[in-house]
Amino acid sequence: MTSQTPLPHSPRPGPPTMSTVVELNVGGEFYTTTLGTLRKFPGSKLAEMFSSSAKACTDAEGRFFIDRPGTYFRPILDYLRIGQVPTQHIPEVYREAQFYEIRPLVKLLEDMPEIFGEQVSRKQFLLQVPGYSESLELMVRLARAEAITARKSSVLVCLVETEEQDAYYSEVLHFLQDKEKSVVKFGPWKAALDSSDLLYCLAMDIKAQGYKAVYDLFLVYATKTTRIYFNIYSFTFTWW
Repeated sequence: MTSQTPLPHSPRPGPPTMSTVVELNVGGEFYTTTLGTLRKFPGSKLAEMFSSSAKACTDAEGRFFIDRPGTYFRPILDYLRIGQVPTQHIPEVYREAQFYEIRPLVKLLEDMPEIFGEQVSRKQFLLQVPGYSESLELMVRLARAEAITARKSSVLVCLVETEEQDAYYSEVLHFLQDKEKSVVKFGPWKAALDSSDLLYCLAMDIKAQGYKAVYDLFLVYATKTTRIYFNIYSFTFTWW
């Protein structure tokens, strides 16, 4: 049970207010610190939560309650107290640092391999692919629609790297759609992206959503134009 209580404050600004001891309940984990520590970075959400004008929820014992994962608040608190940079649970702590808007810690964590690779490098890579998230969502929807009475379902993915390829592949895309094949197109994109990296991202993001899927090259040979289309892949989802 929680209630709304004004934060403790002194009628005079300065050290007495900042040194006020605060009891916290963060997602069921209890912490004791000072207002000065919580306000270490003015402008952060955490500092704002404990500004003198703010009102906060309290638990039954009168502790200030924050409805966030308590386990990962300790590394946040250690950084605020002594500048200690976390070495464990980096993705989880990074998420909490973002929530509390502690920008110096966010930047430090983004330099670590665990975050730089996933949150910085890969994210920037995918930003170069227009409509990536929407196309990924469409893939999953099509696969689910075809799995109503089947153990497996397949969706074709066409990777179109350039505007020239877009025109080149338009014929085969119409052909596949006429054959009632489910096809999702990614691209074209303007940056120098490797199709194999995009396939890896698709496989990783599908797995992250809890689906089982594998992909293989799906060769299409157009007899009229004697063209062979190489950038088409079949993603097969297994449901049971």
